[in-house]
Amino acid sequence: MKILLAIDGSPCSDEAIDEVGRRPWPESSEIKVLTAIELPLPPTPEAWAIPPNYLEELDRAASEHARSIVERGVRRLKKGMGTATVIKGETLPGPPRVVILDEAASWGADLIVVGSHGYRAWERFLLGSISQSIVSHAKCSVEVVRCQKRSGTPEERKP
Repeated sequence: MKILLAIDGSPCSDEAIDEVGRRPWPESSEIKVLTAIELPLPPTPEAWAIPPNYLEELDRAASEHARSIVERGVRRLKKGMGTATVIKGETLPGPPRVVILDEAASWGADLIVVGSHGYRAWERFLLGSISQSIVSHAKCSVEVVRCQKRSGTPEERKP
């Protein structure tokens, strides 16, 4: 079974990592931990002067951040699951909705797992929902892991 675990470093992604890590997957399963690198829109040159290497530095910082999110997710899974399941990580450039759906299709994922941000109706209307878009457009099964309200700081909650 091929499981695509799409994460973004949020507490809801941590819930999705934990949920995948708790399950007894079939022996030949593969898990791909994926995050998308989406650069913010650069400021317009008319608004202020930006250094010549601004966009390169922005790209480098976003790529490093994405890699650290994936590496942390892979380590967390391997810590709980051992070596019976193949676990890989990958970062890809682009909008999360597109990256996740395209990678699931090209890799042949059987299941996509994502965390829900738990937006209320108005926030979902204004911001959109990546998980909702994936559920609507994926060619395979999708599981949306809900964020549970937990007490304590994020550091206290880490396994």
